[in-house]
Amino acid sequence: MQNQYYEGVLTGKRRLGHFPMEKLKQVEQPTSRITDDIQRFDERENGFSRAFRGDFGEVVVREGRRFVSKYPMNAALGAMTGYLTPVVNGEVAPSKAPLPEDPEILTHHIKRLGYYVGADIVGVCRLPQYAVYSHRAPDGKPVELDHQFAILGVVDQDYGTMSGSTGHDWISGSQSFRSYSISAFIAVVMANYIRRLGYPARAHHVATYKVVLPPLLLLSGIGEMCRAGIVLNPFLGTRFKASVVTTDLPLVPDKPVDFGLQDFCRKCQKCALECPSKAISSGDTVMYNGYEVWRFDVERCSRYRVTNPNGSICGRCIKVCPWNKQEGWTHDRVR
Repeated sequence: MQNQYYEGVLTGKRRLGHFPMEKLKQVEQPTSRITDDIQRFDERENGFSRAFRGDFGEVVVREGRRFVSKYPMNAALGAMTGYLTPVVNGEVAPSKAPLPEDPEILTHHIKRLGYYVGADIVGVCRLPQYAVYSHRAPDGKPVELDHQFAILGVVDQDYGTMSGSTGHDWISGSQSFRSYSISAFIAVVMANYIRRLGYPARAHHVATYKVVLPPLLLLSGIGEMCRAGIVLNPFLGTRFKASVVTTDLPLVPDKPVDFGLQDFCRKCQKCALECPSKAISSGDTVMYNGYEVWRFDVERCSRYRVTNPNGSICGRCIKVCPWNKQEGWTHDRVR
């Protein structure tokens, strides 16, 4: 009886976290097409990096120096990610801990660890090289990362706060950095723990990413790509941030999921209609760098988020999305 209990703890299929991720339909490939023709992305070319270096004008550069710190709660939470930057990596224990060698057991154990230290959802995937940045911002150093697996830790931005906000007022930036700082803590602890087991592991959070998140979120079954150009989870919508641990600890990857979002987003268009910067496309998907995506205007989005005169950053697309709403017969019927 005792052996049966431990077997259930180590490999059981019961729910591990807050949300019934195990009930989602699993598929072999993401529902938005990903080809083999993908160029690795240079972090210096993302919206914020371009804003800070002057691509969008001097006003954006000036505001970029304070767009996080201009609201005290943003600044306090943002500072926490800085404190966690020096400890994303470290020495690996010289000998491996006496663990079971079964990847299924190790995966179950690591997921439980993620939930124990505060993640709302945990997923695992293999780490494809196209999901590794080619160069870091702002120094332009080439990125080398050859770990086999990625562990994703997702943290809710808080439904109650989002419900009481406009999505682009002063609390918006705080919601982002609340999730960024908590997910950073989770990743740092998990990576440290795995290194103590005798396996290499590195944490990646908002101040230290060496990986591009969307493909990893898709491959690990966290969600599907939505019209707003980010990955959407059926229980959180896009109201989350994620950190990553890359490692060579033997793990079993999750599969992508399909809950009908591609058809839903083609018909809904709510985020495109409500976007203050008009950066989200109301058209159909296109192929871009080997990915099938709804393309959004990076300059418009970044410019508005950095210079927002009536608040800090912006999460209006998160706020208005029907998948952001709590369970209930009205919202469930819409979905």
